[in-house]
Amino acid sequence: MDGIVENGGSVSLKHMNLDPTDWESQRAFLAVLREGSLSGAARVLNVAQPTVRRRLESLERSVGAALFTRSPTGLLPTDAARMLGQYAEAMATAADAFTRAASADAGAASGTVRITASDVIGAEVLPAMLAGLRRTHPGLMLELHLSNRAENLLSQEADIAVRMIRPQQATVVAKRIGIVKLGMFADRTYLDEHGTPQAIEDLPHFALIGPDREMRDLHAMQEAGLGLRREMFAVRTDSHLAQLGAIQAGLGIGVCQTALARRGAGLVPVLPDLFASGLETWVAMHEDLRRVERVRVTFDHLVRALSGYVADQ
Repeated sequence: MDGIVENGGSVSLKHMNLDPTDWESQRAFLAVLREGSLSGAARVLNVAQPTVRRRLESLERSVGAALFTRSPTGLLPTDAARMLGQYAEAMATAADAFTRAASADAGAASGTVRITASDVIGAEVLPAMLAGLRRTHPGLMLELHLSNRAENLLSQEADIAVRMIRPQQATVVAKRIGIVKLGMFADRTYLDEHGTPQAIEDLPHFALIGPDREMRDLHAMQEAGLGLRREMFAVRTDSHLAQLGAIQAGLGIGVCQTALARRGAGLVPVLPDLFASGLETWVAMHEDLRRVERVRVTFDHLVRALSGYVADQ
């Protein structure tokens, strides 16, 4: 067991005495990598902290190198850990997909389906739709992963994805739902106190809510006719869900989905004749999953429900 070998700044591991079936040690390693501490990993794995330590030490002996170093903020991964982490993540994704596939017969509308969606769609739109699905198919178990990152359906990070961009992979089945409309809104109490902008040029004189470091959102706003820069936003967050919450709390003026704004009686459109935008919306899954009944039923339900959501805007 020779451990780490340095090659021009890169790190490799050679002659490891690694047991490929020791998934428990590898799960412990991944949990520590994600959580940054033994205690955090123990909570995630629902085991005692000494168990996590023992499994991690076993893996380090097999690898022949330390995987973490202590710091005032927790455990920091070494170069070896960062290199191995990508493979551990891939193994965890495959293990999760295996568990979902084995959760029920492929011909049954029961078992586990993993859905990924943006934070706003996942938190504000899908739950009511999924409640209806569960009433019809109580044997379904739903995993809802909220992320603005496009999970890879080909590597089975999720079974179904609700995306605001057209999937490009040839082996992905995608149904276009339509355009989710966006507009600028503010809480009525904010406008009563500060007034209402009459032109886009007035916006810099108001408290604005917008992106922090997500330049794609900023560019989209600029392309839609809002000449705004990051420093103009009084409240900055890359979470669209947090932006919606800030608008509802009366912190200022921001962009949100028109249908969601209408749910809140206190939200008022701002410059509706001067600014309007939209997000093209798709529901996608891997083509191989069309033959899995629980995934097909969930896919079809989401297509119908989201189509209704778009039509009611």
